[in-house]
Amino acid sequence: MKPIWIVDDDQSIRFVLEKAMSREDLPTRSFSNPREVLAALAENAVPQVLVSDIRMPGGSGLDLLAKVKQRLPNLPVIIMTAFSDLDSAVSAFQGGAFEYLAKPFDVPKAVELIRRAVEESQREEVAEERTAAAPEMLGQAPAMQDVFRAIGRLAQSNVTVLITGESGSGKELVARALHKHSPRAGGPFVAINTAAIPKDLLESELFGHERGAFTGAQTMRCGRFEQANGGTLFLDEIGDMPFDLQTRLLRVLSDGSFYRVGGHSAVKANVRVIAATHQNLEQRVKEGVFREDLFHRLNVIRLRLPPLRERGDDIPQLARHFLQQSARQLGVESKRLSEAALQRLKRFAFPGNVRQLENICHWLTVMAPAQVVEVKDLPPEVLDAPSGSSATTVAPDAPPPPAAAIAAASLPAADTRAAAPALADHADTTAPAVALPPAATATAIGATPGTGSAPTVGVSEGPEVANWEGALQAEAARLLALGETRVWDTLVGKAEASLIQAALHNTRGRRIEAAQKLGIGRNTITRKIQELGL
Repeated sequence: MKPIWIVDDDQSIRFVLEKAMSREDLPTRSFSNPREVLAALAENAVPQVLVSDIRMPGGSGLDLLAKVKQRLPNLPVIIMTAFSDLDSAVSAFQGGAFEYLAKPFDVPKAVELIRRAVEESQREEVAEERTAAAPEMLGQAPAMQDVFRAIGRLAQSNVTVLITGESGSGKELVARALHKHSPRAGGPFVAINTAAIPKDLLESELFGHERGAFTGAQTMRCGRFEQANGGTLFLDEIGDMPFDLQTRLLRVLSDGSFYRVGGHSAVKANVRVIAATHQNLEQRVKEGVFREDLFHRLNVIRLRLPPLRERGDDIPQLARHFLQQSARQLGVESKRLSEAALQRLKRFAFPGNVRQLENICHWLTVMAPAQVVEVKDLPPEVLDAPSGSSATTVAPDAPPPPAAAIAAASLPAADTRAAAPALADHADTTAPAVALPPAATATAIGATPGTGSAPTVGVSEGPEVANWEGALQAEAARLLALGETRVWDTLVGKAEASLIQAALHNTRGRRIEAAQKLGIGRNTITRKIQELGL
């Protein structure tokens, strides 16, 4: 880990903080004035966290903050200030400070604050690596990984794709990705929301019209099918298309030709059609408002996009991306979410899915009072919602779960990932949310059953824990018999989670000490905690 830089002209302050950091196994580097800090930065030295006084001979801590933020915008900076400088502390927050530390300070509180800043810095480093690896679409949850694999398989094909998913889950992003990675990438991508255009105008929008076809048609106009020639046409909310227009769409999908409104000559269009809907089309067919033959024509390959509540592990990454995006648009410093605020967001059901999370991040960028967003700063829609887990919430318009999801529901909680097959080209699949592995028995890493006492680390003498190698082999055999193709990732993830949980219980949550006892690096345990959602 990079050192924590301490900047103060008072030698006693530097000495106290150095000793406190040494007891926590945190490396430090001290400076007596801002000039020395800027000289070190010029030599490409980088701190993990910067702790700086405000008033020092040879420079102001606020000026140093501004210069450091220009060079290292994601570096957490803690400003130390006397009580008479609290107005300056407000200015520090506006300049992007992580937090301020009032003098005289309590050393344990200072250590706790610096530890929070270190964890924030490490989380930002991991987030930057992930964002650089997947800039086009974000998602580390297994449900999204299935979507990415499907995009890779479908991109080189011209087959019609039907994307299903709730409103705001990102269906158009998936359609754009399918186009971008297809042989048609050089052609146009044309999108139209069939629910947003009045019925009387939709036919002309799709197929165009000839001059004089109706009142106001002064010239001939090409429709969206002609505009998308050689490329991809994305028909969003296809379930809301008027019934009489569905017949014309079926004809285009069948032979690739159509007539403009008022026209007499057939027009050919070489277009790949990708449709999307938040509705249950099978139910719409039963109700007689959607043509069954059109449904089967569109439903060649169905790709289900999971709602945000099924990919809670992606919320921190998505929120960070939207906060940075909003900050760039407004020309301000990006806000950061505290761990407690992140956990509250992960428990929120997000009926509006990713679009709602994006709107919340815009709201926080404008309305949150401090750089670090706490739970109390979240918008009312989040604070007023029940705080329980929303993983099993089902939207009213969601289609019934497929057989794979029903089979997964009958398994123990720790095994739900194992029941999710790889996304098939001709099936609508549901990838279950990631479930953290529970302890093998109550006495393995937790409290005695029924006591409600605080968890303590212990080892069960029972054969079910002692024979863990046999249990591991039996679990692997069971998953292989089910046809699971990610047995290694599933079981290794459970083993890593159990090891880290046991070590954190043993060290009362001290990550660095837990990493040392496990024999892994401090950055490794931080990354694993985030990846496993612990």
